[in-house]
Amino acid sequence: MAIKPTYLRTPIDGKIQMSPEEFKKWLKKFDSDKDGRINKEELCEAIRAEGGWFARLKCKDGLKLADKDGNGFIDDNEIKYLKDFAFKHLGVKIVTY
Repeated sequence: MAIKPTYLRTPIDGKIQMSPEEFKKWLKKFDSDKDGRINKEELCEAIRAEGGWFARLKCKDGLKLADKDGNGFIDDNEIKYLKDFAFKHLGVKIVTY
């Protein structure tokens, strides 16, 4: 019997649970230019992948929320600022086990 990755478990509220590291790894799948950072378009793709509506507006808000150094990208150190955004717009609950 195969063991499913942790992030496939869904609790009663319907949110997908991920650890911070799992969330970072999942988000990095959308890093289409492989520069190690998430830009606005890549964040839009993540929102669309989860069936989110109004992705352009939401990704702009997410980038503004997480991009603490103002360079237009979300890097590894800034992904942690997407915790509430992920819960609200991506259906992902970031938890520590």
